Amino acid sequence: MSLQFHRDRIVDHRPADPVGSSITAWRSAAAVCLMVFAALAAGPELRSQDANRPVLSPQAVRPPDANTQIAMNEQQSKKASVDAANVERRREIGEDSTRLLKLATDLKVQLDKTTKDTLSLGVIRKAEEIERLAHSVREKMKVAMSASN
Repeated sequence: MSLQFHRDRIVDHRPADPVGSSITAWRSAAAVCLMVFAALAAGPELRSQDANRPVLSPQAVRPPDANTQIAMNEQQSKKASVDAANVERRREIGEDSTRLLKLATDLKVQLDKTTKDTLSLGVIRKAEEIERLAHSVREKMKVAMSASN
């Protein structure tokens, strides 16, 4: 390989770097190696994601038939009616609790007015009413708790 000088130009007799030269081949090989290493590094993560996915049977993907849709609608309407009943029951419990507090306060005031040896019939009736109302609230709470579970 030599350089020859002519009058107007310098002529280079070295071979040009063709597409298949060793430098281009090394660069291509390095790029391929990097891609292979990246794929191998991401491989276990991708496989673990696939392993965590549930396998669905064809029946699970199939749309529900008419009977299943009717049953689902009945369950939804039943749940809606149970939820509405629970809301109503909770409202009643709140009202009854407020009434119970008022009755207990009234009973306390009446008991404070009586003497130690006298007990009026009104005080006894009010205590019985408080007892009935307290039992009613307790039963409503039991029903509300069992319906929510």
